[in-house]
Amino acid sequence: MSRLRIVVDRVSDWRAFYPSDDVISAHDFLSELSHDSSVPTDRADQDAPQPATHVINLCGGLDYLGIGYYVSLLAQARGQKALPSVETLNQLSRKSLIDMELGSIRVLLEELTRKSALPAPQTVPHESGKHAHLDLLLTFGESDDPALARLGRKLFERLPCPLLEVRLEARGERWTLKRVRPQSLSHLAETDEDRFAQALNRHSRKVWRTPKARRHYRFDLAMLVDPNEALPPSNRTALKHFIREGRRLGIDVSLITKRDEGRLAEFDGLFIRETTSLDHHTYRMAKRAEHEGLVVIDDSQSILRCTNKVFLHELLKARGLSAPQGRLIHRGELRQLAERGQHMRYPLVMKVPDGAFSRGIVKIDGPETLVREAERLFHDSALLLLQEWLPTEFDWRIGVLDGKVLFASRYYMARGHWQIYDHSGARTRSGGFATVDPSDVPPAVIKAALKATRLIGDGLYGVDLKQLEDRVVVIEVNDNPNLDAGVEDVVLGRELYHRVMQVFLERMQARRQPVLG
Repeated sequence: MSRLRIVVDRVSDWRAFYPSDDVISAHDFLSELSHDSSVPTDRADQDAPQPATHVINLCGGLDYLGIGYYVSLLAQARGQKALPSVETLNQLSRKSLIDMELGSIRVLLEELTRKSALPAPQTVPHESGKHAHLDLLLTFGESDDPALARLGRKLFERLPCPLLEVRLEARGERWTLKRVRPQSLSHLAETDEDRFAQALNRHSRKVWRTPKARRHYRFDLAMLVDPNEALPPSNRTALKHFIREGRRLGIDVSLITKRDEGRLAEFDGLFIRETTSLDHHTYRMAKRAEHEGLVVIDDSQSILRCTNKVFLHELLKARGLSAPQGRLIHRGELRQLAERGQHMRYPLVMKVPDGAFSRGIVKIDGPETLVREAERLFHDSALLLLQEWLPTEFDWRIGVLDGKVLFASRYYMARGHWQIYDHSGARTRSGGFATVDPSDVPPAVIKAALKATRLIGDGLYGVDLKQLEDRVVVIEVNDNPNLDAGVEDVVLGRELYHRVMQVFLERMQARRQPVLG
C-alpha cells in the first residue's frame, strides 16, 4: 500500500489532476479502516491492509463528527499523520480558539500594510455601510501573492490545513483576521487547481515547526469545577483534600469555573475536575492553558483521544491490545445494515463516539433493534461503534497517573441492569464499588491498563477493563477519572491527593528550569 493517502469526498473530485493510486474516497477509506474489526459473524475475517503513513484529507464535512472529521480521527488512531489533524479541525471550528492561536497575526498584518504587501484598507473598494475585505486561498500555506508568503506560512504553522480560506477585514486603517476556515477539494475553483497541485508536490519536502509555548514561573494551580454538575469527577470533600495537599507542597490551589477562562494566564497549572468533552469549554480551556505554558491535566490531547470511543477502538486495535471485538459503521451503510444484521451474533452493544457515564450505549438484541437504534443515533454522528456484548458482574477501573498505578477499584453493575449507570428511570442509579490494593489485582489487568495509557499520554486516566477467565479486555481509557473521597481513596487515603499534587509540583518545577544555550 502507498505511503501516501489523498482522501476526497468522491474520486471524481480528482478528475482535474493526474490519476493516482494514492487517491481514495472517504467512503472507501473509512470502510478500509474498519474492515479488520468486524463484529463476530459466521464468515471468516480478511486480513487488514497495512496503514498509510501520511493522510491528506481534502474532504468536506470537517465539522465535529462529520465524515471528513472522521477521516482525520481514524487516521490518527491508526498512527498515521493526518493533515489537517483533529486538533486543527477543533480549533478551526471555534473562533475563540482561532483568536487565541493567531493572536500574533495582528502585528504581522500591520507590518505587511506598512510595506505595501497589503493595500491600505481605505483604498479597497467596498459597498456602502460594509467593511472592505480581502479573500485569500492558501494551499499548504502558500499564497498566489509572493508578498504574502510570510502570512501564509504563519497561518499554516498555527493551523496546518491543505486548503484554507482566509478573509481579512478592514477596521479603520488596519486589517484584521475576520475568518479562517478549511476548504474541500470539490469547492476549489478551476483557476486554483494548478497552484494546488504544485503546492501538494512541494508539501512533502517542507517542514514548518510550531512555536514554543511561553513559560510561567509561579506555583499557582487552578482547579476547574462546575458547582452545579450532577455527577462531578470529584466530590466536595475530595476537592478540599486536593487544596490542602497542594498547599502543603507549596502550591496555591484555587477553584475556578468556566467564567474564569480569561484568568488562566495567572496560573502555573490547570487541573480539570469537571466532566470533559470536545465540543465544550473544558477542551477550550485546556488548549488555552497549554498555549499559555501551563501544566495541564487533563491535557487537550488526552481529552481528544479519550472522549471518542471510535478513536479508542481503532487505537487499541492498531496497537494490538485486547479489546472487545467490533466494527465501525457509517451512515452510508444504513441501507445494507438490515441484510448484514442477519449474519451477526447477538446481543451486541452499539455506542455513540462521545458518550459518558454509560450514556449513548445501547444493547442490540437483533436485526430490527440494530436498524432502529442505528437510524436514531446516526442523527448525531456519522459513525457508530458496534461491539460484542461482554456481561460481567463488575468492571475493573485502574487509575493511572504519570505512568504509575494510582488506585484500583471494582465498579459493579447497577442492580437489575447490565451497565454501571442506569439512566432508564427518573433518577440515575449506579452500582456499588470496592477499592482494593493494586497488589491484589490480577497482574494481567494492571499490565493491560498501563499499556493502554501509554498510547494516550502521561496524564491522569481511568482504564476500564473486563476480566473473563483468562481474557482481559480493555473497554476504554477515560480522561478525567473520578477521584472521590470515600471511593477511590479508600486504600491510599490522603496519600492519593498528595501524589496528584506531587506530579503537578514536579512538572511545574521542570517548567521553571532555565533553558541553557
